[in-house]
Amino acid sequence: MSVPSSSPAPSLFAAVRSTALVTLASRVFGLARDVLIGRVFGDTALNSAFQGAFQIPNLFRRLFGEGALSAAFIPQYTRAGKERKGAADQLASLTLAVLAAVTAGITIVVELALTAVLLIGDHSDDRRLLIELVMVMLPFMPLICMVAILAGMLQVHGRFAAAASGPLLLNGFIIGVGAYAVATDWQGDSRIAFILGLATVMSAATQLWWFLRLLRPHFTWTREHSAARERGREMLRKFVPAAIGLGTLQLNTFIDTAIATFPIWFDTKRKGIAFPLDEASNGILAITSRLYQFPLGVFGIAVATAAFPLLARHADDAHKFTATLRRGLRLSLFIGLPATLGLIVVRRDLIGVLFGHGNNAFSDEGLVRSAAVLMGFAPGVWAYSLNHVLSRAFYARGDTKTPMKVSIAAMLVNIALNLTLIWRLGEAGLAWATSISAMLQCGVLGVLARRRLCEGGGPLLDRVSLVAFVKIALASVAMFGGAWLAGRFYLEQTVATWSGQALRLAAACIAGLLIYSGLCLALGIHELRWLVRRSASNDKHA
Repeated sequence: MSVPSSSPAPSLFAAVRSTALVTLASRVFGLARDVLIGRVFGDTALNSAFQGAFQIPNLFRRLFGEGALSAAFIPQYTRAGKERKGAADQLASLTLAVLAAVTAGITIVVELALTAVLLIGDHSDDRRLLIELVMVMLPFMPLICMVAILAGMLQVHGRFAAAASGPLLLNGFIIGVGAYAVATDWQGDSRIAFILGLATVMSAATQLWWFLRLLRPHFTWTREHSAARERGREMLRKFVPAAIGLGTLQLNTFIDTAIATFPIWFDTKRKGIAFPLDEASNGILAITSRLYQFPLGVFGIAVATAAFPLLARHADDAHKFTATLRRGLRLSLFIGLPATLGLIVVRRDLIGVLFGHGNNAFSDEGLVRSAAVLMGFAPGVWAYSLNHVLSRAFYARGDTKTPMKVSIAAMLVNIALNLTLIWRLGEAGLAWATSISAMLQCGVLGVLARRRLCEGGGPLLDRVSLVAFVKIALASVAMFGGAWLAGRFYLEQTVATWSGQALRLAAACIAGLLIYSGLCLALGIHELRWLVRRSASNDKHA
């Protein structure tokens, strides 16, 4: 058994690079997964029911796997490994045992409650389908929570790429089933929804087995937990506020899902209840949200995931801590801002290429609605990217309450905007509410970080960082203009064809990439070099 402190400390840029590469592969497969699901179900009530059921256990994957549980566990696991031999193993064993018992108990209680609801209530076909799908996919939750702990352990031991490989298995299982459905012409059949649900659960079991194998050189299971109990209680105290603080995006997504599935839960169409959303709203919202989560998941969360262990390691060194935080923020904006503007400029063609045309594709109305949703989600990409880094900086210093309070306020703003904007914008109002609350949260976290985290280490954003932010903004705006002009070269009548939209999309993406990369070199934007170089430790501009 090797303790966490013995693992070599990779640079932030190497860690981001390895995490992002594996995450990129995972997100590409995830995009293929969502395209297949869109093709299998279309913009229908069946799609909304499947997406709603998938969102519930998937909330735990994102909350725990990409946030709160790891945020509470990693600092404690790192410190335990530094103190004495075996302490880290005891903490990990205790955490896994308690987590398995608690989440399994929750799963059993919820399954029994939903069974009672099905037996007692009088349900429409769509509502019954939604409840049954939730019951099928709920066991995903306890399995993926344990996977999250194992992934955090791999990160502490420097195995960032391995820790990010779990979603590859999830997407592989679902793609396999979805491809079979398309090949056998099962599109629109409710049976395939249940098979996809079972594949989701099987993927979590496979991830658990795989991560345990990867951790064999670093971890020894033990039933002796006495020395780890106090540290475990401390971790629990940190987890609750961290779950709220880092889980804002996931909680907002869950709230969006609850509002978007309201027409299914309450059968508004049949009962004549006035509501601005319909049975297809949740399917359109969920499928489209994956497109803005693609750059956020590949790079935004990758930067925060890679930065967190380094921030925890430097928590007692003010200068190194502040320098790591600055670099994390610069990398997040370097990727998040052009991603935001890029999604805005290509939204119609991107939606058309992925979900339009062919059998069981989105309807023309569904494509228009989906593009409007993506327009609303896009401004949140850069904000959530920075939020993840800022929140983890607080957690690395042991402050979980500040991000929690800010997140609660942002969530309340999101709910108020949700209930206001849907009456004018439909499901796109949910997307705009998410982005607006994310930007407000980013501003507040930035101000508080400057006041509370950087004492003794210099300002949060020094002159070099501010100049870098300005250069990134200029390059991003130029990229936006170039991509827009490139798309306009193709005649408007080509928009109605798949090949025409694909050409416009390719032209805009290639032009944007070339312009942004070229300006990074011309303006001396060092973040690009950080990501491609083997080491940035000697870069005086870093």
